[in-house]
Amino acid sequence: MAQSPTPRRIGIIGAGYIATWHADALKASPHATVAAVCDVSLSTAEALAAGYGAQAFGSVADMVAAKLVDAVHILTPPHLHLPIALECIAAGLDVLVEKPVAESAAELRKIAAAAEAAGVQFHAGHNFLAVPGYQRLKQALDQGRIGRLSSVEVNWHLPLAPLRSGPYGLWLLRQSRNLLLELGPHPFSFAVDLLGPLTIKHLEVNQPITLPGGAVRHQGWRILAEAGDVAVTLNLSMVETHDDRSLTLRGSSGVARLDYAADTLILASDNAADLVLNPFLKQMSLAGQHLREGVVNAVRQLVSLNQKSPYGLSFRGMVDAVWGPEPAPQFALAAAGHVMQAIDDALAMMPTPVEAAAVTGTPRPRVMVIGGTGFIGRNLTRRLVAAGHDVRVLSRGAFGPFADIADHVETVAVSLRDKQALIDAMDGIDVVFNLAKSMDDTWEAALENDVGTALRVAEAAQEAGVKRLIYTGTIASYDMSDPRQTITEDTEFGDMSDRNLYARSKAECEARLLQMHRDGGLPLVIARPGIVIGEGGPLQHWGIGRWHGAGAVRIWGGGTHTLPFVLADDVSDALIMMMDHPDAVGRSFNLIGDPMLSARGYFDAIQQSLGARIKVRSGDLTVFWAADGVKYLLKTKVLRRHGVVRPSLKDWKSRAHFSPFDNAQPKAVLGWQPEADKQRFIERGIRDANLFGL
Repeated sequence: MAQSPTPRRIGIIGAGYIATWHADALKASPHATVAAVCDVSLSTAEALAAGYGAQAFGSVADMVAAKLVDAVHILTPPHLHLPIALECIAAGLDVLVEKPVAESAAELRKIAAAAEAAGVQFHAGHNFLAVPGYQRLKQALDQGRIGRLSSVEVNWHLPLAPLRSGPYGLWLLRQSRNLLLELGPHPFSFAVDLLGPLTIKHLEVNQPITLPGGAVRHQGWRILAEAGDVAVTLNLSMVETHDDRSLTLRGSSGVARLDYAADTLILASDNAADLVLNPFLKQMSLAGQHLREGVVNAVRQLVSLNQKSPYGLSFRGMVDAVWGPEPAPQFALAAAGHVMQAIDDALAMMPTPVEAAAVTGTPRPRVMVIGGTGFIGRNLTRRLVAAGHDVRVLSRGAFGPFADIADHVETVAVSLRDKQALIDAMDGIDVVFNLAKSMDDTWEAALENDVGTALRVAEAAQEAGVKRLIYTGTIASYDMSDPRQTITEDTEFGDMSDRNLYARSKAECEARLLQMHRDGGLPLVIARPGIVIGEGGPLQHWGIGRWHGAGAVRIWGGGTHTLPFVLADDVSDALIMMMDHPDAVGRSFNLIGDPMLSARGYFDAIQQSLGARIKVRSGDLTVFWAADGVKYLLKTKVLRRHGVVRPSLKDWKSRAHFSPFDNAQPKAVLGWQPEADKQRFIERGIRDANLFGL
């Protein structure tokens, strides 16, 4: 399809996390505009479309029929790329497909044949090829500043939290090969763009981790390849490691290193000075380059109000390169074909994967867990099974981390927006655990997505005749800013209007559910877990502080007061006790372990138990609040964003959990006995929790 002098009308298919990056890049481009957003969840599509003046659709067919778009960005899970691409190509639309563009080179060849027959353009979403620093690297190579290339090394060392803490139903975890398919296009696309087709010589995998259910996934991948006489090494690591996403070119005249995640380029080369000045001048050159890169990036982000982060710039550059007057060849079908073929060739050398043991059976669930694939939900489901219960897990998809206990757990994909589907799913269910939560940007969205969902689940439970609904709130709803106040279940939340959206929406859920209990007899129990740790939990827990990678954290406050930690196993045990205890209905329970550790004590325990020293800094909460105020003004006055909430200083101080908790009520009423031995607590919550994936 010929390029038009007017901006291309783009339809975004798939309104998930990555869609916002694409939409922002399209909005900033003179060559394209967002005309439509399509998602199987129409409400999700509408929410994204509203911010860009676009029209929302619930199906690709409806969007195509509306004739509003000239091209599409396909951003769905990878297993849907082929059928959606073929559907759009058949409609005469140009397509850009997020990586991986297909699940194999054979699938890509089908797309290529269809695109050629229809006379439309195909582009691969290899966005990092458009990082500004990469263009400067290629220019330095063309200018001969690196000399004759001898080797290229591309690193993707970035923690992949779902490997350790879920959700485990994601496409990239369903098969071992999906990890390389998902992450490999980034390093492979660099190598192919620089050198052309690759010959794969060797693949090795390491650092295995066993997922719930028994499947083994490897967190380290090393691929050796050649392109002519240039040696190529591609390294991927997904453990909790320091972020190193870099491209290094070694040549006869110098070594160039691009940090493509930070968009910094450093070129090391020799000079002709004498033996005394040579090393001094070399180091001064490196220091000057580091200073320049740091200043340029800082100024660029400051002036753009953080709209031009390296990641954001990669999408902007890709959009301009693809939809501009002359589409760039590095995103075209030929390059994408070389990338997919190289990944296929590497996967052909992969050892036979270890998958979950096949367990068959027919569960007869009387218990339902909504949010059962999350951290607490997974733990609860397994402990329910251990206690003799069959469980029905409601999930966004039909995949869950329970293959090894599939004779006792069935995973059902049901939309939480479909009340009748919820009622049908609750047929035969006596107890429903609702652990679902929604993270929203505006109060209106929270009322719809979080509060609305909680009420819908409760109404469905009543209509289905469920005997008990156990709702999981959060201790974050309390004002925990005063160290002199001990919090019990009788402590009121107070005014929530100036609190963060998560705390406020959870409190609103509780209030409305309690009203249903009082007015309509809803058999409700409320649980509020503390800072939950244990196997399957994340290292970078935001209940403790603001993380800056796996190796550094700014804790909320000084970090010397005791935090309300609790083991995941203990939370699950309390939830199970709530199922049939006669005195639980109509009550709430704060699930806080016995006083054990401060934030600094927690990190000391990590170092002593795991040998990992994390750089810990105190965080001044007043400074956090003031900085947040500046961001609030910029978002509302400069960027003109609506519905933005600015939490109060008390809310920020509450993040430090200054107020101590009294956990007497769940002990007295339920007979709950959380771990009381500090050493055992550390062993279960830290040592055995596999926080680093090693």
